[in-house]
Amino acid sequence: MSSRNSLFTIPRPCEHLVDYKMKHGLKGYNSIQDLLRFSPCGRITIDKSQPRCSSCSGSCCGRLFMCLICSSVTCCINQESNHALLHSESVCGHEIGVDMERAELYCSVCCDQVYDLEFDRVVMCKKMLGLVRNGDNGVVESGQLRLSKRRRLDFGADLGSESVKRSVLVSKQRSKSCLPLGLRGLNNLGNTCFMNSVLQALLHAPPFRNYFLSDRHNHERCTKTSADRLCLPCDVDVIFDAVFSGDRTPYSPAKFLYSWWQHSENLASYEQQDAHEFFISMLDRIHDKLGKSSLENKGNGDCQCIAHRVFSGILRSDVTCTSCGFTSSTYDPCMDISLDLNTGASAAADFSSRPSKLNETLAGCFDLFTRPERLGPDQKLYCENCHEKQDALKQMSLKKLPLVLCLHIKRFEHSPIRKMSRKIDRHLQFPFSLDMRPYLSSSIVKKRFGNRMFSLEGEEADVSSTEFEVFAVVTHTGMLESGHYATYLRLRNQWYKCDDAWITEVDEEVVRTSQCYLMFYVQKVFYHRGSEDLGCQHMSPLADAFVPIAGCC
Repeated sequence: MSSRNSLFTIPRPCEHLVDYKMKHGLKGYNSIQDLLRFSPCGRITIDKSQPRCSSCSGSCCGRLFMCLICSSVTCCINQESNHALLHSESVCGHEIGVDMERAELYCSVCCDQVYDLEFDRVVMCKKMLGLVRNGDNGVVESGQLRLSKRRRLDFGADLGSESVKRSVLVSKQRSKSCLPLGLRGLNNLGNTCFMNSVLQALLHAPPFRNYFLSDRHNHERCTKTSADRLCLPCDVDVIFDAVFSGDRTPYSPAKFLYSWWQHSENLASYEQQDAHEFFISMLDRIHDKLGKSSLENKGNGDCQCIAHRVFSGILRSDVTCTSCGFTSSTYDPCMDISLDLNTGASAAADFSSRPSKLNETLAGCFDLFTRPERLGPDQKLYCENCHEKQDALKQMSLKKLPLVLCLHIKRFEHSPIRKMSRKIDRHLQFPFSLDMRPYLSSSIVKKRFGNRMFSLEGEEADVSSTEFEVFAVVTHTGMLESGHYATYLRLRNQWYKCDDAWITEVDEEVVRTSQCYLMFYVQKVFYHRGSEDLGCQHMSPLADAFVPIAGCC
């Protein structure tokens, strides 16, 4: 990945990996090719008979790493028991190894996964050569090769052999996998689980997915890409091409990561980022590219870019004077709703004022979000009726619901008193089917006045658009400083766990007991249509499996 703009620079790669490649080149990469093993679902591992840590001479429950220079196997259970680090300290230049369970590069000094495109190419070449050896020698009919435009190959490797390409296509068509089309693992490029988890959710958001799969933004015809700036929507389109190509081999979204770095240079680093911040940043960057032209086309001031059409709703804030009852209402667009797990103001100030683990419900979080809140003495309302500042109550509600509702659960809190931060490990019970009617402005205002108001000017919402179905849950496990993100996807009423490159089928109870951080709900009509579109059978070579949804695409 070379820089295309002097104003935006890619973060410096791992210096230990750079030193290793300068001294040894690709020798270590090529030496592990015979040890690579590929499962039918695309999982890649390093096969070494009875792997044991050379330091503790026994099997362990921690991660195992194989040194690229001496091939010794070491383990890492935690920071206190890190034999991989001890190995690199005892033998100079032995910092780079391979995670045997994931077949990913790992720097024992940085204690982090590192990404290298040339390593990715070695792995992909091995995969494709294996397909050639295992493939049939039968003749492929022309109809078999007429796959839809979305079944493209893009491994990032210079593999021009026609026999290799044809064998891959035959293998795809004869695959017996029952995973729905579009389920593909994403390689961790070095602390990028935050990115992979959000991408998996967006790739399966029905209105967002149908927009790109119906070629509403095609990277081959886009005119927004220039020599000095990449186009993030184009890179999203490339990922859709790769994920919905039918290939199960884990994909490396390296080009997208670099493009996002260029558009969000303040977040450009190999450090772990917050999945919620990445989600908002990604939608903002899509809006920056597509928002201007969509405003010009619409002509009424409402942004019609795909980010706003799918995720944007409208929040209503009512501030009521406690003296005379005068209410001032403001309306703000929102791309998500952040819900608090705290049960009181004192709990937010002092960590010790409540238990560390409690069970809460999503309905309780929404009740807290829409509950009237008394403003502090420094937030008094200037009442237009009293003509002076008065004590006031503030109440939030939803004036307009989006097509896809993103709920952000506040699991990270900060204490201004103790000047500390921590993660909230509370379990949150949430429904798979969600009715948002009680939290609409029309319902909230009626309840405020004892249900005596039967009509509100411009506040009545379409009753058919208040029912939602969950289709993705992004979870966070671990501590505040070091944790891991994964995504659970609900496709055709079956749940799948997307953990970077790994895709596994799970029961719904596993999802219910997870520590949800981001939850994605879609309007019920779109969920059912999306389920009809996704199938595990092979696509017809004469038709697209995805068609535009009326009202969205």
